Amino acid sequence: AAEQGHAKAQFNLGVCFAKGEGVVEDMTEAAKWYRAAAEQGDAEAQLKLGVCYDAGEGVVEDKAERVKWFRAAAEQGHAKAQFNLGVCFAKGEGVVEDMTEAAKWYRAAAEQG
Repeated sequence: AAEQGHAKAQFNLGVCFAKGEGVVEDMTEAAKWYRAAAEQGDAEAQLKLGVCYDAGEGVVEDKAERVKWFRAAAEQGHAKAQFNLGVCFAKGEGVVEDMTEAAKWYRAAAEQG
C-alpha cells in the first residue's frame, strides 16, 4: 500500500523503519517514508519528519526544514507540532526568535490539552 501512495501506509512503514519492527532499523528509510506521507498532508508524518530534521536522523540536520514541517502539522491542529513550533520561535532555532509567535503556538497546543 505504501508503494501505491497511501499516506497512512507510508507513515506506518516509516515507523517500522524507525523502530526496527519487521525490518532492519534504518532512519534514512524512515525519513523517506515520512516524507512521502508528509508531502500528502499527513500531520503525524510531518511532525516525525520535523523531528528527523531536528536530530539529523535519516536526513542532514536542518533547523529551517524542521520548522517547515512542524508548521505544516501545526497548521492542521497537531498539538505536539504546535508546541514544538512554539519552542522553535522561543529559542530562535530555524526562525527569528519571536516570543509573541511562540506564545501563539504554545496557546494553540494548550487549548487542546
